[in-house]
This record gives sequence, structure tokens and C-alpha cells, in this order.
Amino acid sequence: MQQTLRRYPSLQAWLLLLPAGLYLLVFFLAPLVIVLVYSFLERGTYGGVIYTFTLENFQRVFDALYFGTFLRSVYIAIITTLACLVLGFPLAWFIVTRPSHQRNLMLLALMIPFWTNFLIRTYAWLTLLRTNTGLINVSLLSIGIINKPLPLFGNDFAIVLGLVYGWLPEMVLPIYAALDRLDRGLIEAAHDLYATKLQVFRRIIWPLSLPGVIAGGMLVFIPSLGAFVTPAILGGGKSLMIGNIISNQFLAAHDWPFGSALSALMMAFMLVATLIYFRSANRQGGV
Repeated sequence: MQQTLRRYPSLQAWLLLLPAGLYLLVFFLAPLVIVLVYSFLERGTYGGVIYTFTLENFQRVFDALYFGTFLRSVYIAIITTLACLVLGFPLAWFIVTRPSHQRNLMLLALMIPFWTNFLIRTYAWLTLLRTNTGLINVSLLSIGIINKPLPLFGNDFAIVLGLVYGWLPEMVLPIYAALDRLDRGLIEAAHDLYATKLQVFRRIIWPLSLPGVIAGGMLVFIPSLGAFVTPAILGGGKSLMIGNIISNQFLAAHDWPFGSALSALMMAFMLVATLIYFRSANRQGGV
């Protein structure tokens, strides 16, 4: 065996990849194939599937109700990603410009929310945003700043707020990693050449941080598009996203083929977004 490995060095690499490959095949690729197959089948009378080929599920996907919900989910995911970028880039720059011992403490503080269950963190926002009993509205009403409760709960604002809170570290950490590798000598040279702070940011900091921005954008956009816990809790059942529709099809309506078709549409959209990410990353690497 050892002689065979010495004779074929690539075989050793394939053997090392075998456990991970089997794991991905069984627990990742196989479920995706099952979902894709189910999307072309018919729903049984009492749930389940009937193994009869049909395209009706994909026709239903493009109904105004479902496709409109999908487009709205894309819109919310884009707003969430942009909000995380606007908040996360200055935070990442602030952390990276601190002394090393302060950086470690700030990064630790940034990651502390991950130590708590995401569901619990979302319910914490519920206690703050409720219309009549939320801490924010109760406090503002008690001190006379407002006369009636603010609409902070059960709308897109609450969903975006919850998603930004949940995924902001996913934006900050890649940008921090990109900025940490930035050569400070370039910034000093630009200032020596009388470049303004805006010019330094536009021509040096922003282009060199783009790989982190793109990676953070993908890490925020993809889970935000498929989110269903945050819309279900902070949306109050009034403002749903495509993840909620898919969950309802599998768990409530027992329409697995249609839920699979919706999932296939979302996976296809995410695949396109991921390919765009890789193409952009390769383009940045080639600059």
C-alpha cells in the first residue's frame, strides 16, 4: 500500500478527501437531489408525493402571490446586506486601527452574541419592539415623547432590524480580515502626496477591501434570503418571506412537491449569486 501511495501521490490526496466527500454526498448532495426530484412530482391526497411527473409546481411558483413573496424576500435581503455593510465597514475599520490588545477584546465582544441561541436573541427583540407592551414604546410613552405607539413590530422594519442584528458579525469579520492585510504604507504615501481622506478611501482602502466586502455580502445575503425564524417572530405573521412559505408547505400544507419547487427556485437564485461572487472575487484577485 505504501509503495502504491509513493507511486501515485495524487491517490493519497484522494484518500484524505474520501471521508469529507462521503459526508457531503450523503448529507448534502443527496437531500438536494431528493428535493429536486420531489419538485417534479404530484402531491398526494393526504400529503406525501405521487410519483407522476409534472411541471405544475413550477408553474405555481410564478403565481403573483408566491413570486411576489420571493421578490420581496430578495428586496429585504438586499436591504439587510446594504445595512450590514454601512454599519459593518466603519466598525471593521475602527477595530483594525486599534492596538492589538484592544482588537482582541473588540472581536470577542462582537462574537459574544453567537454564544446565545439565535431564537433567544430574536425573542429578545420581540420584547423591545412590541407595539403595546414593548420596552421601547412603553418607555417613550411614559416620558411623553410620543402620544401613540410606534409601528416597530409586525413589518419589514422589524424583520430587517432582526436580520441586521443577527448577521452583522458575518459582514464585519471578512472586512476586518481584508483591512488587516492592507499595507498602511500605501495610506501614508497617499497622504504624503496630499490626497484627501475621501481620495484615500476611494482609491486605496475601498478597492483593497472589496474581497472582504464581497465575501461578507454573500455571508449576509444568502441566509437573509432564506430566513424564516426572524420573519415568523418579528413579522408577527403579517410580513412573511419565502422561507416561511416553504416551511408552511412542508409542515402545514404537507405539499412537499410545491415546497420543493420553491426551494429549487431559491437554490437556483443563490447559485447564480454565488457564481457572481466567485467571478467578482477572481476579477479582484486579477487586478
